[in-house]
Amino acid sequence: MPTLTAIRRVASAALDLLLPRRCVGCGREGAFLCDRCIAETPRAADTTGVGLQLVLAPFEMKGAAQKAVHRLKYNGVRGLAAPMGAAMAQHLQRHGVSPDVIVPVPLHRSRQRERGYNQAELLAREVGRWLEAPVDAGLLARTESAGPQARSASREERQANVEGAFKAQREAIGKSIVIVDDVTTTGATLQACAATLRQAGARRTWGLTFAREI
Repeated sequence: MPTLTAIRRVASAALDLLLPRRCVGCGREGAFLCDRCIAETPRAADTTGVGLQLVLAPFEMKGAAQKAVHRLKYNGVRGLAAPMGAAMAQHLQRHGVSPDVIVPVPLHRSRQRERGYNQAELLAREVGRWLEAPVDAGLLARTESAGPQARSASREERQANVEGAFKAQREAIGKSIVIVDDVTTTGATLQACAATLRQAGARRTWGLTFAREI
């Protein structure tokens, strides 16, 4: 039986289809994320990460980007995945990255049942559609249901929170893989996914998120 949370998510998604689209940043009608708010959102610096070629994110977790992440993740506004995924794909293209496959960071099945969807998978599918690249949402599974990464946690605490949390469902020998999530802070989750994919035979891995929390 669907949970009350899942029912609310479905209802919210249905309302998004019926009501006029308004920008989460400025409230203007026409789009969930308008061009002006995208242009005014601070750009993030790309970084390296253990086991990753780069950790790429077009925006800092501020302003319209922060509102977009929260509305997609906690309020069920799935229509935001399209403009967010497009910005992520364009950022990836600017770095000349052409992956063999795109893999979303998985949720534990209990968390996904509660939320009703995986926001990372929604974003990955939009990135894949933009790049015309395959998306494999089943390549990684989350086996440990750790709590969300606390903002105040240290890098070491975040790494411990996701250590051993992921499992490859099949081999990924020789593949170049982009790992997609909505937001990154220390990169611990992306690094844990990359380590698992490397063990499964992946040749190169990148992390890609919509925003970076500074």
